[in-house]
Amino acid sequence: MIHIFSALIPVFSLILIGYFFKRISFPSNEFWPMADKLTYFVLMPSLLIYKLSSAQFHADSINFVLASLLAIFFTMVVLIIFNKFSPTKNSSFTSIVQGGIRFNTYVFLALSGSIFGDEGLILSAIILTFAIPFINILCVTIFALYSDNDKLDFKYLVKSIVTNPLIIACAIGAGINFLEIPLHVSIENLLEILSKAALPMGLLSVGFALVLKEIKSAKKDLIITCIGKFIVLPLLIYIFGLYFELSDIMIAVLVLFGVLPTAPSSFILARQLGGNLELMTSIITVQTLVSALFIILFLNYFI
Repeated sequence: MIHIFSALIPVFSLILIGYFFKRISFPSNEFWPMADKLTYFVLMPSLLIYKLSSAQFHADSINFVLASLLAIFFTMVVLIIFNKFSPTKNSSFTSIVQGGIRFNTYVFLALSGSIFGDEGLILSAIILTFAIPFINILCVTIFALYSDNDKLDFKYLVKSIVTNPLIIACAIGAGINFLEIPLHVSIENLLEILSKAALPMGLLSVGFALVLKEIKSAKKDLIITCIGKFIVLPLLIYIFGLYFELSDIMIAVLVLFGVLPTAPSSFILARQLGGNLELMTSIITVQTLVSALFIILFLNYFI
């Protein structure tokens, strides 16, 4: 328990510091969106390439990834079934699904590295390689089924995947690893330096994105998406982890993945494709604030 607290406190402190910077407009309100762009397009890809290019992949990595993808898919199915019996507005349901299955990459990598060290960071990067495109496919499909947006077609789906810098970085890092391409020491050192800035900058940006005054959406929708995110997904992911007989650290990383708050980028997709923006903002903020409690509860039990 002490180990978990010591890992959580710095991560969530950085998020709170980011929110404090927002409140005092430091260094300026225009700075943080640009900083987030730098993190998303440069710093975080550098971290993923650096870690994956030299990672030692496990023999049961396929089952490890499969456990996460199956849990994500069936969590979405549970939310769809529940919505049949207790329906909400279509625009709100797309936000509920995004809240239930998406995850915050910055928080995931920061906590994985802090709690489980390099092995946890590498396992997390392996999940990212497959979970990000898979979740994008599921979310765009949900918008296609529950909205009338004319932007939604196969071309949009492919573009959303192949232009994602995190997916590109994972592919490059894994490619360097599998093809055994040697990195020049200067390039490796550059990636290492950039990667060290990725997580603190990312967490500060998460804090800046919090909008506390917007927590006023339908309580029912907030409760449903939080149940999906913090109860259904981690339990399913744990069950699949046991079914595939994964190692203890793999199951622990999977459970951590299951109880993460949803991604701030959920708001961007909701804005582009006609989701409920007020609800999406509330979901992002509420899940970010309460996720620490569920992370402590689940990891204390499963580690």
